[in-house]
Amino acid sequence: MPSPAKATAVLTRVRKLCLSFPDASERPSHGAPTFFIRAKHAFVMFVDNHHDDGRLALWCAAPPGAQAMLIDNDAEVFFRPPYVGPSGWVGVRLDRGAKWPVVAQVIEQAYETRRSARK
Repeated sequence: MPSPAKATAVLTRVRKLCLSFPDASERPSHGAPTFFIRAKHAFVMFVDNHHDDGRLALWCAAPPGAQAMLIDNDAEVFFRPPYVGPSGWVGVRLDRGAKWPVVAQVIEQAYETRRSARK
């Protein structure tokens, strides 16, 4: 499990990415930093050792089929998160060498997925 300083540095990077989108905001939800569109529709959650799972990760909204494709392609980095996984969200392990361009792309897809669904 990453150190608190590492988790803070990773959250800072995630926050910068998430808040770069129009109408994006952040507030805690279920004890985790969560990013919303128009303060209502969550698109990314940042989780650090959620219920002692040992993961530093994101839970991201994903378009249909993306969850299975990402997990099949790299199960070391991607996973089906609890609670939101059945709705197609995908987990991204930030403690397993996920490449930041890929993380940024998944975050952008999460934003677009939720924005499109709420128009």
